[in-house]
Parts: sequence; structure tokens; C-alpha cells
Amino acid sequence: MGEVLSQSEIDSLLAALSNGELDAEEMSKKDEKQVRNYDFARPSKFSKEHLRTLEIIYEHYGRLLSTNLPLYLRKSVQITVASSETVVFSEFSNALSNPVILGIVNFRPLQGQIIIELAPNLGFAMIDRMLGGAGNPIDKERDFSDIELAILDKIMLLCMQLMKDPWKNVVDVEPLLERIETNPQFAQIIAPNDMIAIVTLNVKIGDVEGFMNICLPFVTVESVMDKLNTKFWYSTMKEATDEDYSQYVEAMIRRVDAPVKALLGKSIITVSDFANLQVGDIIRLDTKADDELSVYVGNIKKFTAMPGKSDDNYAVRVTSVIREEE
Repeated sequence: MGEVLSQSEIDSLLAALSNGELDAEEMSKKDEKQVRNYDFARPSKFSKEHLRTLEIIYEHYGRLLSTNLPLYLRKSVQITVASSETVVFSEFSNALSNPVILGIVNFRPLQGQIIIELAPNLGFAMIDRMLGGAGNPIDKERDFSDIELAILDKIMLLCMQLMKDPWKNVVDVEPLLERIETNPQFAQIIAPNDMIAIVTLNVKIGDVEGFMNICLPFVTVESVMDKLNTKFWYSTMKEATDEDYSQYVEAMIRRVDAPVKALLGKSIITVSDFANLQVGDIIRLDTKADDELSVYVGNIKKFTAMPGKSDDNYAVRVTSVIREEE
């Protein structure tokens, strides 16, 4: 129930209106509520907080790609998050070129699929680089050959596998690359009017620049929408101690392959003798049969060992470890 005015208040209000001190039209405008249009055909299912969290996830993803792709392409790669937005799926699919590179990924355990879209010029640049070229895109767009699609499949597998770590604070995903499509008509993973979130990454490989779009349908991430906010994310993150970090680095180093070689001995011969070597010839080394061998890890002498056999394979038995101070 509204506030009831006294007779004196009513008289004062009427006097102010008659003297021009108050404007009735301005008073009526103040009482009007601002109305915002709402499209029920395109409900906003992703809030700004959801989109911001997705940007944080894919900023981490971009850093992983920038670190791992150069190992395959042997060229510098720079990746940044360009934008994020929500649209209906039909707008996304209608905007795709033909041909296009679309990785259809099963985002298990979440329901449904997501799409990784890679610009064709980036795809051709990657293919050219992996086949020994300079990494230049083609001048005229064309369809991808079967061999090129096989190479793209390996690149998409890498891009898909690197998506596990950025999502682990929300859900432990096990993405599975189902197929690669080059025609947008064959990538209808959801209904045309369903809402999706699109995170756009700006990818620069050498001098070639293009976009990678990550299409995330609402039906796929609906079950974890409550976790797609930074408050929940940071509250569940465990602070990594220096000890944990050291253990992580040590575990990563242990998986690095290192070349190991055992040196039987050395000898100096003339080029003529070397050119005329035949099967059965004997080369005299500077070591004896019972001398210890030097074992190198990379170019560093690390062990001494005795030669021998293990089953049908040549082997060495380590006799001492050469410390750094030695």
C-alpha cells in the first residue's frame, strides 16, 4: 500500500505545481521503470562471469599450445585470447567458410560434443611446415587432400589433448577426437537455435596469422555451469608449495630421453686404410679387453663400466659413477 499524504502535504504539492516549481511530466518520468528487451528465442544462458572464466581457461590453453606446437612446427607460435561471445549455433555455422577445418571432439564425461575450428590458412601453413617447407599458406583456397587431412589429424589430436589441463579445475575431461570435417554442413552437432559460447584465439605462426574458435554448446557445459565462475575456481584451487613444484619438475625431467653411449676405445687410421676397410678387418684400439669403458650421457662422461652380454644383446655393467666434482 502506498504512502498516504496529509491535507497540508497535498496543499503544498498543488501550490508547487501551480507556481511551476514542480513539473508533472518530469515527475511521471521518474516513476517509469526502464524496460529492457528480452529475446525469448535467444535466451542469454551464459553470463559475463561464465565467459570470463572460459577466457581464463583458454588463456591457459593458449600458453600450452604456444609451448607445444613449436616442437612439431619448428617455428615460433604466439596465441592469445581475442574474444568470447554467445550466439546461436546457426550463426556460427553460417559464418564458416568452405573448406574449413573443424575438429569434432567428444567432451566426455560431459554430454555432447564441442568443435575446434582452425582457419584454413593456418592449416595449410602447418602442413607446409611439417612437410619441410617454410610454413607459407597457399595463394588460392582449395580442398584438403587425404595426406593433408592425415597431417591435420595429428595436429588436432595434440590440440585436443592439451585441453585436459586447463579444464581440470572445473571437471576432469577426457576429450576424444571423433573426426575432422572440412564442410560445415557435416558438422551439425546440435540444433540450429541452441545457444553456444565461442572463445576466439588469435594464432600467429611465424608471419601467418589467423583464428582458432572453440565452440562450446550450452547443453555440453550445462552440468558444470555452477563451477564456471572464478570464485568457485579459486576457492577450490590448492596452493602449490615449493616442494610440490620441485617434485613436479623432477617428475617431468625423469621422462626426458637422454642419449647414452659406451666408448670401447679410439684409434687413428689413414683415409686410405679407412676407404679400403673390408669385412673381417681388425682395427687396433687404444684400450685392452679388460679395461673399463667410459659411458657418456650426452657429451658428459658419467660412468665407467665393463663390457658384457645380456641374452643376445651387447651390454655394459656399471662399475662406478663419476661425480660432478670429479
